[in-house]
This record gives sequence, C-alpha cells and structure tokens, in this order.
Amino acid sequence: MGFYDFKVMSNKGEEVSLSDYEGKVLLVVNTATGCGFTPQYEGLQNMYDKYNEKGFEILDFPCNQFAFQAPGNDDKINQFCTVKYKTTFPRFKKIKVNGSDAAPLYKYLKENSDGKRIKWNFTKFLIDRQGNIVGRFAPSDTPASLEAEVEKYL
Repeated sequence: MGFYDFKVMSNKGEEVSLSDYEGKVLLVVNTATGCGFTPQYEGLQNMYDKYNEKGFEILDFPCNQFAFQAPGNDDKINQFCTVKYKTTFPRFKKIKVNGSDAAPLYKYLKENSDGKRIKWNFTKFLIDRQGNIVGRFAPSDTPASLEAEVEKYL
C-alpha cells in the first residue's frame, strides 16, 4: 500500500482520497492549537502562499495526544486556525498519531520513514510528487527552515 492509497476524513466529515494530491509536493503535519509550536501556522501559511501555485500542498492533521493541546471539535479548531492565522490549506479531522489506534496514514508514515513514534505536535513529513516520503522533520524545524528542501522537489 502506498501513500496515495489512503483515505482520510476532512474536517467536515467527508472522505478524501490522498490520490487527489497525486503529482503534488506535500507537507503532512500533525498540529495543535494550544502548543508552543502553534505559531508555526503562520510560517506554514506563508509557505503555502509561496509554493501552492507550483504544486505544493500542506495537509494539516490536528492531534490531541500531546498534553491535550488540541482541545475542541474540528469546527472550533478550524475556526481558530482560519481566524487567528488565516490558514487556507486543507485541514482534516482530528486524529491520533501514536498507539494502537493511530490513524493508518500515520502508521504508514512512521513505518516508511525512520520507524519512530511521533514525539510531539508539528512533526512534519515531506512527500514528493510520486508519493515517496523524502523527509521527516522535528517539531522544532520551522516551516522557513524547510523551504530549500521543499524547493528541491517542486
């Protein structure tokens, strides 16, 4: 099973096939609205604005597994992100990224990168246009620090 074979739920409860993003460079991020890294939403939106027309997408997966820093339902999370950080990139239903009930996509991302569990909010996976995982980045890696890597694949 490859990256594009997965289906995920939008924050509106609609099934989305990741094959819809085939041929694009993707940054998959587990996020939280009450985390010290939450201001990275601004940098993510800046990247999205800069590279989206070149085939770049950010896939935002809120997660409440780390110190309960993504409280609220999907609507409240979306409202927070769009009002406070003016985000326009796709946001999906809140998920778990670790443990036996981790989302299948995140099990795949971990198994096909370094095999390690997600340590915290704002862990980032870079996916090339063919659906290959070409980078895994720590929460402390800012969106701006990833631009050169993203540009290599655009």
